[in-house]
Amino acid sequence: MSITIRTATDSDWPAVWPFMRDIIRAGETYTYDRDLDEGQARSTWFLPPPAHTVVAVDASGAVVGTAKTNPNHMGGASHIASASFMVDAARAGRGVGRALGEYVIEWARAEGYRAIQFNAVVETNTRAVRLWRSLGFEIMTTLPEGFRHPEHGYVGLHIMYRRL
Repeated sequence: MSITIRTATDSDWPAVWPFMRDIIRAGETYTYDRDLDEGQARSTWFLPPPAHTVVAVDASGAVVGTAKTNPNHMGGASHIASASFMVDAARAGRGVGRALGEYVIEWARAEGYRAIQFNAVVETNTRAVRLWRSLGFEIMTTLPEGFRHPEHGYVGLHIMYRRL
């Protein structure tokens, strides 16, 4: 699948929201409230600078994924980035997540971040854990029972890290 990553614009939101809504409602991979409304979701995902939101677009021009990158903390810890990713379930397993991950790593490096920290990777999201490990992230720790999964009950929440 040919993927282009570009900066998200306001006109991308109508394409992002349907798959983002489905991911949030499923409650399996994000710590967002499952009833998060569209306005709350948009303000959470389309953040102002220094955050950076992108979309992944396939050869037909369809938005098939999105990522946001931002400082993980402020002040003396603002040199560490964080990022979040969502891929349209209909496009999962076709390299969209990898393309977004590679883009975010290079973008964060170019912006002068020293590392990227993922604060909440649900341990049952094995596809994401495998992808992040293949891109050089390591699990720093796991908060036991840190996430209430709708099917598996209480499961661990990984903190993952990669130096740039």
